[in-house]
Amino acid sequence: MTLRISKELAEFQAAGLLRQRQVSVTTQQSTLIDFSHNDYLGLAHEPALAQALYDGATAYGVGSRASPLVSGYSQAHVALEQRLCEITGHQACMLFSSGFSANSALMNTLFNADDTVIADKLVHASVIDGLKDSGSKISRFLHNDINSAARIIERNPNSAVVTESVFSMDGDVAPIIELSDLCKQHGCWLIVDDAHGFGVLPSSFVNANKVDIQVVTFGKALGCQGAAILASKEVIDYLVATCREYIYSTALAPANAYLTLAAINWQHTHPELLAQLTANIVLFRQLALANNISITSSTTAIQPIMIGDNHHVIAIAQQLKQQGFIVGAIRSPTVPKGQARLRITLNAQHKAADIQSLVNTLTQLIHQYTDAKQGALAPQAVTK
Repeated sequence: MTLRISKELAEFQAAGLLRQRQVSVTTQQSTLIDFSHNDYLGLAHEPALAQALYDGATAYGVGSRASPLVSGYSQAHVALEQRLCEITGHQACMLFSSGFSANSALMNTLFNADDTVIADKLVHASVIDGLKDSGSKISRFLHNDINSAARIIERNPNSAVVTESVFSMDGDVAPIIELSDLCKQHGCWLIVDDAHGFGVLPSSFVNANKVDIQVVTFGKALGCQGAAILASKEVIDYLVATCREYIYSTALAPANAYLTLAAINWQHTHPELLAQLTANIVLFRQLALANNISITSSTTAIQPIMIGDNHHVIAIAQQLKQQGFIVGAIRSPTVPKGQARLRITLNAQHKAADIQSLVNTLTQLIHQYTDAKQGALAPQAVTK
């Protein structure tokens, strides 16, 4: 066992795939400008929400102390679930401690070997893991390709279709309306992982009118922790009664539920945050294009810059950090081999000067990488 672990660690290192933890520091503690996290509206450090967390802990304690079906289900949980149903139009809701556990639990509880589940090629790992655990047949359609999806759906009516609202590594948006229409025509359920869309896309984009089941997370736009599954009362009743992850896990802390409700209400009463995020996205894309930085079609806060090589993307990210910027270096298996990228995420707290400075530094580093790569590929002079 020890030899195998040592061997695999060495192989990861050689391939540029060794993942290691690094202690992060808050913006208040560091001069580094962070373009790596998913706190799109900057709520994680909002003083009013820090007070809400304190108030929730004072009222309910710092932990839930038991699973939801024993004594871990409080009025704080009920209030949050009701607010989420009000926003999305779903009949019922259940809370989880993370988006990964919500997705995985939903898939491996809802489906079995008799089911076919049709999923976007780039759907999140938590969905794939849950489907594999369920024993269901998985059929994948080309990413965001409605024609590819239609062909599979037509062959498998009365199935379930799974996609994301905003894809976490590419930042592109799924064709929810078209998928919803297809599913209704062929008697299929549409399930959407709305982790990166909830709170930043209009609530009309993903809701009960278009999807049968919606998974939202609190650790992105809301700056909190936890997740929820929203669906019909019958589906939620079934999941509550049968989902092992829910039955045998300590419930989400009621203080976190209280905080999340406060974050939702704060976001709704401060529309200027979303307006600023939108302006920052537009500015970044304009500056990147003006500096000949190749960007994707994403118009969301997630702005990937494709590098390709694992070692090069790590090197560029490290150089960015030395020059004052934190940017995610994403490699396989999170993304396909050869598609390593810098994952730049914008938020409402970034200043125009921060974005300009990042683009200036990116321009220099990417052009250096491109020049070095071209030099390595150029014919070498022969010496005698």
